[in-house]
Amino acid sequence: MSTSHSDHHDGSSDATPGGYENQRRPGELIFGAFLFVASLVLLFSAYGISGFDALSAPGTVPMATTLVMAITALIIVIRTVRLPLVTSERISVDILPGVVVLFGVLLVAYGFLLRPLGFLPTSALFLIIAIKFLTRRSWAYTLVVSLGSLFAIWLIFRIVFTVLMPAGVVPEAEIIQLFRDFARVGAE
Repeated sequence: MSTSHSDHHDGSSDATPGGYENQRRPGELIFGAFLFVASLVLLFSAYGISGFDALSAPGTVPMATTLVMAITALIIVIRTVRLPLVTSERISVDILPGVVVLFGVLLVAYGFLLRPLGFLPTSALFLIIAIKFLTRRSWAYTLVVSLGSLFAIWLIFRIVFTVLMPAGVVPEAEIIQLFRDFARVGAE
């Protein structure tokens, strides 16, 4: 099942896993090799739990699982390397376009910044960048939608469901207490 370059950009997916039955897509071999190496690293890590002293040792199940991962990843790499490369696709356009890379970087940055900055500033940065990039609208629109969405999320999860989120640099607890004090004084 081979399709031309323009046939696979309509947003739908074909039913063949990997996209092509007898061809290798760009990046497919690199991804398979990455999975194989990652499985070996996990196998080594699982071996470090208890070694292989007995079948009832704590590391036995993790070692068995990661060994199966490594073997299946190696089989995938061997099968993939034998396939001819699809020439009508490029990794930067068809497989991993810039928007996917940008959001991958944004999500990793979000994960790293969440604890030191806190939920509110980190989420604000993420939403502002994402909405500005995706909508390409004015800064006023971007800020209203981003900050309005963030306020709604914060209100629902922090106030209604009382979910604790990393405070970071924003004195969130003090702000909430200030509003509680105002509400108590107004009620008296």
